[in-house]
Amino acid sequence: MKRQIVAIIGRPNVGKSTLFNRILGRRVAIVEDIPGVTRDRNYSDSNYSGRPFTLVDTGGLDPTAAAGESILSQVKSQTEHAIAEADILIMLFDGREGVTSLDQAIVSLLRRLKKPIFYAVNKIDTPKSEPLTAEFYRLGIKTLYPVSAEHSKGVDELMEAIEPLLPPRSEAVEPEEAAAVAPRVAMVGRPNVGKSTLINVLMGEDRLVTDATPGTTRDSIDSRVRHDDKTYHFIDTAGIRRRGKIERGVERYSLSRALTAIERCDLAVVVLDAMEGIVEQDTKIIGQALKARKGCLILVNKWDLRRDDPKAREKVASELRRRLSFLPYAPILFMSATQGPPVKEIFEKIDAIMTAYSRRISTGALNRAFEQAVTANPPPQRSGRPVKLNYITQAETRPPTFVIFSNRPEQVKEPYLRYLENFLRETFDFTGTPLAIRLRKKSSDRRS
Repeated sequence: MKRQIVAIIGRPNVGKSTLFNRILGRRVAIVEDIPGVTRDRNYSDSNYSGRPFTLVDTGGLDPTAAAGESILSQVKSQTEHAIAEADILIMLFDGREGVTSLDQAIVSLLRRLKKPIFYAVNKIDTPKSEPLTAEFYRLGIKTLYPVSAEHSKGVDELMEAIEPLLPPRSEAVEPEEAAAVAPRVAMVGRPNVGKSTLINVLMGEDRLVTDATPGTTRDSIDSRVRHDDKTYHFIDTAGIRRRGKIERGVERYSLSRALTAIERCDLAVVVLDAMEGIVEQDTKIIGQALKARKGCLILVNKWDLRRDDPKAREKVASELRRRLSFLPYAPILFMSATQGPPVKEIFEKIDAIMTAYSRRISTGALNRAFEQAVTANPPPQRSGRPVKLNYITQAETRPPTFVIFSNRPEQVKEPYLRYLENFLRETFDFTGTPLAIRLRKKSSDRRS
């Protein structure tokens, strides 16, 4: 049976993201006491009493938003899409503010639907506030669920009412194995470089709100993408600005989520602006991916704006390699998200990097290559005593991690380790992925 989709909807600032987090039992969505923090659809798999479902957080719905109001109209479109695809809806009101004209407009919209709708009145925190629920009955609603998403009151009663509509525990839902092993790809970069637009193109739908205004994306939004029968888990992130320019509140949360996205991804796709080239903040973002030991792909976006300069690509590539001398293994792609990016090539690069990131080399092949490297360029002797490199083994993948056993590991310095890393890269094609090399003393060798 297909996993049921439960969408939380309502006008701005009624507590949808707080309820979303409360039902999931963890903080997934950014919560702030100002309208308009959530703009994109935010999906997360969950279960209640063993019954699986997908919960969707949505932006504040304003049915009266005009098409010309770019972000508001896109948020409206995103929420309408969530309503259309949902199997079950939770319509949330704000008990403290009472019934508003927007509430009335949304309820009128929902009356046309033939799907289960659960009406919940939020911010009913104490027994004294319970009478506030009564006002909402004038909307013609038969059953209301008073809740306090912030204090977890009434949420179980709401979910118990929804539970019979979820797949029974005994019935199989669509396999999650593919999603579990799908590569996690984080789109990161400075504000307004085109990250959300690119994910929309890769998904083949307007899944994320986009605008020319920096800071349109505020939270890290997870999306599953299917391409050539493979599943990819993309994470769109808020633009990462210099710390000195980061404001308190939502933007600080956004930065934290973006950095967390790098930590939980397998591959960081760093999007740059072709017109601005690479700047110091870009190198810092790439440094975060390197520090987290993630695969890395560089996408230079908005390349259509430089198509009239025949020497631009050569100049930008040269500058990138100079500024990213600490990351020579990352592939670079030039593209335009708004004018048909090389979708096939992007996925091919992602697949190649993920293959390298997960690659395990047999001990025999690894040691044959290792012997060639050491023979061609032996480690320098220290204090007149030979440094022996006995053998190498691969300890981990994602990223590939190697352990070299030596009689004097403390005498093997960084330049020689870089030589060995480069040799391994050339021999086994570790494109786009960091390598870790550790040294250990060979305990059986007591003559040194």
